[in-house]
Order: sequence, then structure tokens, then C-alpha cells
Amino acid sequence: MASQALRDFEHAAGGLTEILTAGEVARELRCSKAHVHNLINGKVPGALPLPAVTLGRRRLVRRASLNEWLRANEHTLG
Repeated sequence: MASQALRDFEHAAGGLTEILTAGEVARELRCSKAHVHNLINGKVPGALPLPAVTLGRRRLVRRASLNEWLRANEHTLG
């Protein structure tokens, strides 16, 4: 059933798109899955919430959303 929901999500997103699990996002960000879930839930001070799709208990993040979120959360010093 989750695979059908994922296909529906990809179709709604305008075709095939790269979808990442919370674990894959954690590896990319070099943090824990718990921290990724905190980012998704907006519980990290100073960081915008990470956009995600919920499928049951799973949280999935589009690659494009992650890249956009990273750009939006970049901070320059000085």
C-alpha cells in the first residue's frame, strides 16, 4: 500500500522525483533521524521546518525540497 501511495505522490509531484526517507536525510545532513524528525516538526530553534510528506508513520522528503530548505536555512557570518 505504501508503494501505491508513493507512486501517487510522485505522480502528483509532476512525474518521477527523488524521495528520501528520514534516515537518508539524516545521512545527508550528518545528524540523527530524531533530529530530522525534529526539523520536520519545526522543533529546532533557528531553523525553518523541513517540508515532508507523511505516509502512515513514515516521513518522506523530496530531494528538491531538501535542497531548497538547505538554501533557505543558510546563514552567513559577518
